[in-house]
Amino acid sequence: MNPQEQLEQRGKFRMTVFEEEYFQGKSCEFRFECQNILDRDFRKIRSIKVENGPWVGYEYPEFQGQQFILEKGDYPCYQAWSGNSSYRTEHMLSFRPIKCANHSDSKITHYECEDFMGRKFEMCEDYPSLQAMGWCSKEVPSIKVNSGAWVGYQFPGYRGYQYIFERDRHQGEYRCYNEYGTQAHTNQIQSMRRIQH
Repeated sequence: MNPQEQLEQRGKFRMTVFEEEYFQGKSCEFRFECQNILDRDFRKIRSIKVENGPWVGYEYPEFQGQQFILEKGDYPCYQAWSGNSSYRTEHMLSFRPIKCANHSDSKITHYECEDFMGRKFEMCEDYPSLQAMGWCSKEVPSIKVNSGAWVGYQFPGYRGYQYIFERDRHQGEYRCYNEYGTQAHTNQIQSMRRIQH
C-alpha cells in the first residue's frame, strides 16, 4: 500500500487490541493489518474493541488458521469473536481490515461443483439457512464474489467455522474449498451473510 492509500484508509479502520480479557492489560491501537502481534511484544490478544470498519482476525501469525469476523463493537473475551463455533481458540495472533465490504451492494454466486461448474445460486441478502432458501446441499464447492464481502458459516444459523469471502481477494474467485482459508478442511457452508461495514 502506498503512502497516499494509507492516509486515505487511516480514518476508515480502527481497532484496539488488549492482552487480557475485558479490555485489561497491555493495549495497542491499529489502523492497518498486523501480520504477527507477537512482534509487538504481545503474548496474545484476549479482548478487542472495533471502532471503525470490519476486520478479519486469524488464529495464527501471517493470516493463517481459523478466521473470525470482527465488525464494529466490543469483544470482551474470545467467546465473543468465536461465537457459536464448535472450534474455539482463546487467542488471535494476526488481523487485517476488510476493505471491500459494502453491505448495501453485495452479491455472491455459489456453484454446485468446483471451478464454477454446475448449478449456480446467486445471493444478495443474508441467508441463515442456505438449504431452506433452495440450495439442496450442505456443501458449496466453489464461490464467486461479484461485489462486497461475505462471511460463510459451516452450519445454519451462522454457527461453526467462519470463512471470509472478499471481492478484492483472489479476484473474488474461490475455485475450491481449500481456497476458503488455511483451516478449511471441507466445503460445508450452510449459512452466509453480508459483512457489516
